[in-house]
Amino acid sequence: TCAIMFDLGTRERTCPVQSNIMAPFRYHQYHIVGRHVPTEAQPEPQIYRMKLWSLDDTRAKSKFWYFLSRLKKVKKANGQIIACNEIFEEDVTSIKNYGVWIRYQSRTGFHNAYKEYREVSMNKAVDALYEEMASRHRVRAPCLQIIKIAQVADDDVKRDNTIQFLGRKEPVSFPVVNKVLRPDAKSQKTTFKYSRPNFSAL
Repeated sequence: TCAIMFDLGTRERTCPVQSNIMAPFRYHQYHIVGRHVPTEAQPEPQIYRMKLWSLDDTRAKSKFWYFLSRLKKVKKANGQIIACNEIFEEDVTSIKNYGVWIRYQSRTGFHNAYKEYREVSMNKAVDALYEEMASRHRVRAPCLQIIKIAQVADDDVKRDNTIQFLGRKEPVSFPVVNKVLRPDAKSQKTTFKYSRPNFSAL
């Protein structure tokens, strides 16, 4: 048994006791295609497609109708979804720079902003975006809209928090906090040693 918490911003149930079984990232990228229902006056309506991030495909479709109803005269009541597919990235093992252009609603009004993150995938970058906006700016998830996200080259990075990992001003170096003596070969790896170890190398 575990205590169930409700996140009012995303309406997702999370279990803090069994957090290790959750997915490595919360937000997924979806590609949704929709259109107006064909009528006699317009038998072949215009087709619209959109790429967006959401927790699951159900919320992605809801967000698709949210944006489309404000851009065109198409809503869920008179529209239909043609396709809804999740987009998977090819390389999710190497670190990359991502720039995110957003529009969000704060306590005082609407604002445009640009954020940069160093992550292994776009989904991880979007996760970091929602966490930072919720902590630093108190922005709820429904009040945040992603306009554009793109991979940024090292020479085009703007934020100091990202530049410090690229080694522009000075080489990047991390101190060795804990030095561990390891055996030279696997045959020398034993639990008990017959002689006292020498720590003069430290």
